[in-house]
Amino acid sequence: MHIILQILDYFFVGLHAFIVLFNLLGWIWARFRRWNLALLILTGLSWFGLGIFYGWGYCPLTDWHFRVLQGLGRTPQETSYVSYLLNRLLQLKVDDTLVDSATLICFMVALVTSVILNVRGLRIKDKG
Repeated sequence: MHIILQILDYFFVGLHAFIVLFNLLGWIWARFRRWNLALLILTGLSWFGLGIFYGWGYCPLTDWHFRVLQGLGRTPQETSYVSYLLNRLLQLKVDDTLVDSATLICFMVALVTSVILNVRGLRIKDKG
């Protein structure tokens, strides 16, 4: 069972890091803009929709990964997954409130950018 939890640990780190990076940067490539917008919307629904029931910023992936870590005998000290990633991957310990604020700002910038570029892309297709 321990080896399965270790594999799941690495899986969640990789998947979650990819999701964070794709949320922030996926709008750059035109062919991925719809996927980026869809993932940003899902992320927002999780944070704000599920957050009503589980607390602001709730993410099922974070919940599942933190349960895996507990099964491995490691209890994350961070309250946000971005803080956890910064600590685990870069050995940076940053105040959770600062990370939460920066995460929200970056999310909003990425969302607005993605919406604008997706709408502009639809307008260009309609004209062509």
